[in-house]
Amino acid sequence: MKYAAPTPLDYFATLVAEDESLNLLEAAISLAQDEYPQLDVQAALSKVDALARRLRERITSETVPAERLHQLTRFFHGELGFAGNLNNYYAAENSFVHRVLETRRGIPITLAVLLLELAEQAGLRAAGVAFPGHFLVKCRVGLGEVVIDPFTGESLSATRLDERLAVYRHGSELPADLELPLEFFLRAASKRQILARMLRNLKEVHRAAEDWPRLLAVQQRLVILLPGDPVERRDRGLVLATLGAFAAAADDLAFYLAERGDAPDAAGLRTRLAMLLDQARPPLQ
Repeated sequence: MKYAAPTPLDYFATLVAEDESLNLLEAAISLAQDEYPQLDVQAALSKVDALARRLRERITSETVPAERLHQLTRFFHGELGFAGNLNNYYAAENSFVHRVLETRRGIPITLAVLLLELAEQAGLRAAGVAFPGHFLVKCRVGLGEVVIDPFTGESLSATRLDERLAVYRHGSELPADLELPLEFFLRAASKRQILARMLRNLKEVHRAAEDWPRLLAVQQRLVILLPGDPVERRDRGLVLATLGAFAAAADDLAFYLAERGDAPDAAGLRTRLAMLLDQARPPLQ
C-alpha cells in the first residue's frame, strides 16, 4: 500500500498540535513552505545550530547573564550583521526565516525568532514581546530584564519604551482614560502568539496585494494554529468566497455567525451566507 507524503500543511499541523512540544523555530521556518515547497526545514535548523555553536564557543559556565547577552547581541547584530530590512520592509521575504538567514535582513519578529533561539542555546532566559507595532525581545539579567530591539540590537530603556508606547496610544482607538501600564505591553508572548503574529503580517501583505491564493494559504495556517478563533474562520471564508469555493466559504461564515451572532458585521454576513448557500446549490438537471 502506498502512503501519500504529508503536505506542508499537514507538517505544520503536526508541529503546532501541542503547546508543550511546539518548536517555535521549526514552525516559523515551515511557514515559507507554501512559497518554497522544496524548502528543507531541517537544513535551515542546522544553519541556526551552527551559528549557536559559534556563539557558545565564546561563553563558559562562569559567564554571567549580562555578559552572555552582550556576546549575543555583538555576535548577532555586529559580527553576523543581522538588521532590519529598511529598503524593502513590507516584502513577504522578510517573514520567511530561511531567507532572513540568507540575507541577514528581516522584520522585527523574524529577527526575534532567530535571536530567541540563539539566546536559549547561549543559556539566557529570553522571551518575545508582542509590543504594539514592533516586536521586541526581553532577557532576564540578574533581578531585572533587558528589553532588546531585534531590528537594531539596541537596549531600550523604560523612557524609550514609554515614548514608543505614547505614539501607539495616540494613534490607537483606546479610550483616553484607559492608561494601561508599560508592564502590560511587555508581557511574554507565547509561541503560538508569535506564530500568529508572523502569519498575520503575511496576511496583510497578501491582502494589500489582493493575492487571494497566497492569502488563502496563510488563512489555512491561521485556522490550524487558532482552531477556536471565529475571526480567522470568517476571514478564510471570505477568501474562499472570492475564489469561488462557495460551499466551504459558507461553512466558515456559518461557524463565525454561530460564535459571534451579535457582532457588528453579523447582519451583513448572514446576507452573504444566504447568497453563498444559493451559489453552492447544484444546478437542476
